[in-house]
Parts: sequence; structure tokens; C-alpha cells
Amino acid sequence: MQKYQPQIHTIRIRDKKMNIVKIIALVFMTVLVSQLGFSQVHDENFSQPFGFDIKSVQVYPNPATDFVTIKLELPVAKRTKVALHNIIGSLLEIEMEVLDDFEIRIKTKDLPVGYYMIALRDGYSPVKGSFKFLKR
Repeated sequence: MQKYQPQIHTIRIRDKKMNIVKIIALVFMTVLVSQLGFSQVHDENFSQPFGFDIKSVQVYPNPATDFVTIKLELPVAKRTKVALHNIIGSLLEIEMEVLDDFEIRIKTKDLPVGYYMIALRDGYSPVKGSFKFLKR
């Protein structure tokens, strides 16, 4: 009779150093998000007559090269406050333009490669949503 041998699955990683950096970065971003109170979870007070709903926000392209576009479902782009944080949580100065009542574009061309966090609020309340993206 043959003994049962559990199967062990291994993952082959081509560039271990880069993957470890990505894992550390993602873990750090998760801790940062939880510490700063950013959340992608729907908040009951979030849907206000003059606010926006986090489920109705799109951030693209991801990964980004030159620009990141934030598309809102409601026409509140002119009064939406945008903050950009790097992976360690430092607030960055950004070049931002409101394309129309529904879209905001952030210039990312001059940013170093890495992960970033966009924090949005509607001008009447604290941070209501955060979105992470990769700059290539």
C-alpha cells in the first residue's frame, strides 16, 4: 500500500526581486489606506444631493503613463477636491485640469514609476473615496 503524499504547489518567479518589491508595496499601501481612513467601501452618508457616489467613479488608464482621468457620474468635477499621495503617504503637488463637469485629468508624466493613491472628496465632506493606480 502506498502512502498518501500531499501535493505541494510551487510558483516560479522570474524576477524575485521585483515581485518582492511589488508585494511589499501592496502591503504598505494596504496599511496606509487603513491608517489614513481611506476606504473604497460605500458609506451611507456618501450619497448626498450635491455629492458623488464612489461606485460611480472611474479612474483610468491603469497603469498610467502621461495622464490619469477621473470620470464622475454626476456633474461635480469643478468642486471635487483631489489629493495625490505616493506609496509612503506623502501628499504630492499635481497638475490637474477639469475637462468638463464630469471629468478631471491629472498629469502623471513627471511622476516616478510606482504606486499612487488618489483621494477624492466633494468639497462638503471629508475624504469619500480613494483609488490606487500604477505609474509606468
